[in-house]
Amino acid sequence: MRSLSCRPLLAPLLPVLLCALVALGVPGTAIADGRDGSDGHGGPSTSAEVARLYVEAQSATSRYEEGRRAAGVQRARVKHLERLLAKERYDVAVLREDLGRMATAQYRTGGGLPLTARLLLADDPDELLRGRRVVGQADLAVTNTVARTQRAAARLATAQRSATRAREVLDRREARLARLKRGIEAKLETARWTLQQQADASAAAGRCRGAVRLAQPQSSPTRAWVTPVETYELSAGFDSAGARWAARHTGQDFAVGIGAPVRSVGAGRVVRVACGGGFGMEVVVRHEDGSYTQYAHLASVAVDQGERVGTGQWVGQAGTTGNSTGPHLHFEARLTPDLGSGVDPVGWLAERGVGL
Repeated sequence: MRSLSCRPLLAPLLPVLLCALVALGVPGTAIADGRDGSDGHGGPSTSAEVARLYVEAQSATSRYEEGRRAAGVQRARVKHLERLLAKERYDVAVLREDLGRMATAQYRTGGGLPLTARLLLADDPDELLRGRRVVGQADLAVTNTVARTQRAAARLATAQRSATRAREVLDRREARLARLKRGIEAKLETARWTLQQQADASAAAGRCRGAVRLAQPQSSPTRAWVTPVETYELSAGFDSAGARWAARHTGQDFAVGIGAPVRSVGAGRVVRVACGGGFGMEVVVRHEDGSYTQYAHLASVAVDQGERVGTGQWVGQAGTTGNSTGPHLHFEARLTPDLGSGVDPVGWLAERGVGL
């Protein structure tokens, strides 16, 4: 009896793009051939639109996070300057009070009399002169300190105003990026479910629509083996129990959103492209070491049966076709192309230097 595959999952948030892109939007992931590359009216297919919006959303998210961090750093700088400025202003006030007290003390001790009269009235004129010099030196020191502190406070006030203006600019940029991000994600969400509806119709009819040729990633993996999706959360694991499966779970689930690019974990040849059944849209690849991998519950397929694929090449887009109630990729490592020959994908990938 064929075991069913995956438990329901909630679509995760969009992953953060690792590379910051130069522009807010990136060029659309183009279609390489026209077999299923258009919507029948000369426009791009839903699959291509989802792929394009998916990359744009990642770029917008990356730029938004970068802007948010920059604004946070600037806000912290403004607060630091505000604290320094408050301290300088407090020091100025204290020093001015000291000057006031010194002036009052001089007045109370005869400071208001002419120096000649004070010398005549003093019991010890030399001591009076020494005291006068000491008071004068202290007065000058306090006056100089007040001046220096006032200059420091003025510099800090200028820096604080400049930092506040920079923070306001960054805050506006952050708000603009947030609006852009929300707009792209809203378009992506609509396109995702349009793609899923088309995929469900194909899976229900048991007929795949044909390969949708999407532009491949510009950078090729430098390793012989990679993960089947770039950014993900692990969910149901191999051989786990669940009410949705007739036996045990036959693969490893990766929680990703509808339309997320699914890539071949290694070089090989596509030996099966199928629609319908518990796995919905699926691709099976035979690798050069004789092992097989399966990619199931897809929303679109980007390869044809018999086609050679390279490591990291996109073979489809994640979805929720077949026995699935939430978007994710069901990934299997097999000894044969058929169900029932699966091994633990986590260990299988680990043997090839890929950790999950």
